[in-house]
Amino acid sequence: MRIGMLADIYKPHVSGITNYIALNKTYLEKAGHEVFIFTFGDENYPDTETNIIRSQGLPLIDTGYYLSLSYKAEARKLLYSMDVVHVHHPFVSGTLALRYCRPRSIPIIFTNHTRYDLYAQVYMPILPDIVSETIIQTYLPPFCRACDLVIAPSEGLRQVLLHLGVDAPMEVVPNGVDLKPYAKITQRADRRSFGFQPEQVVLAYVGRLGPEKNLPFLLRSFAGAAAAYDSIRLLLIGDGPERDNLHDLVHNLNIDDKVHFTGMVPYEELPGFLASADAFVTASVTEVHPLSVIEAMAAGLPVLGINSPGVSDTIEDRVTGFVAQDDLAEFTAKMVLLATNGDLRTKMGEQARLASSAYDINITTQLLIEIYVRLVNKSIARKHNLRTRITRLLDNWHL
Repeated sequence: MRIGMLADIYKPHVSGITNYIALNKTYLEKAGHEVFIFTFGDENYPDTETNIIRSQGLPLIDTGYYLSLSYKAEARKLLYSMDVVHVHHPFVSGTLALRYCRPRSIPIIFTNHTRYDLYAQVYMPILPDIVSETIIQTYLPPFCRACDLVIAPSEGLRQVLLHLGVDAPMEVVPNGVDLKPYAKITQRADRRSFGFQPEQVVLAYVGRLGPEKNLPFLLRSFAGAAAAYDSIRLLLIGDGPERDNLHDLVHNLNIDDKVHFTGMVPYEELPGFLASADAFVTASVTEVHPLSVIEAMAAGLPVLGINSPGVSDTIEDRVTGFVAQDDLAEFTAKMVLLATNGDLRTKMGEQARLASSAYDINITTQLLIEIYVRLVNKSIARKHNLRTRITRLLDNWHL
């Protein structure tokens, strides 16, 4: 099959969606399929991957996202040759998929990667919160209805979409993770390089240091736990626009010597960083199926998170970690329990590693292929109708 992945943004931007697309591209290609990524940005960017098709777009302030009303002619011509397209951002890429692919009876799949209802302003920063949220609730249901299939990475996210009024055909397909680097981690990051000692209990967070990740809550909880248990430490892996503010908060909470910011870490080194920790913590409530949580579990870490779609679907409370309510006191109490009970951490960590196998990229890739094949076969009759044949004939004149 020729598979088109449509994304508003791709490398060099670093995000969970970017990693998801790149990983799925690799494994779909290993399965013998051709995969093309249609995105926006600098057309002269030196891609190390093949089949990355970039078109010009208008940068949206400093978000890394682009606004565009079309693909360049070469991209459109290539897009028309796809057997199936998989949309990863609904607004720009999604609109273009409907514009270019539906008239040509190319099946369209949309994976909803983001809680747009919770941080619409992060995605569309030029609009007021109330306006952007209303647009999302108005836009998503009809957009999804125009697609052939909607994929929700978790059951919790499927319920959110149903609540928003999405009534299109929908299936749950978890985000896949390449578990091979976690099967046998040979090189762990040195705790001393963070200013931590081997006997201390290190909690790790991996992700963007952005406002949607609820990191002030996490730091305040950690400060409370550290006041009760002096040997606890926090490792924040990642970078983002809130880093300076978080540094200030760490200083104001008087926990400078207990918190270390690593900045961006090469993705291939992440298993070693996670393996140097004792547990994983996240206070985000905006995840749909957090890859960082799955990767932490694959590294054998128990996880503490807040009850929310995605996180609650991934962590089994009191088995692979703890799920707390969005309450500072409860979250802090469970953090202390996790930090002070080594036997419990070990037991939960073993269960977490076992549970992570359900998200093996080989399994999820096969699920995607089965969906693609089903939809391509279903579209064959549509491609032979008169309207589609005329549209494809006119393509030869317009391009």
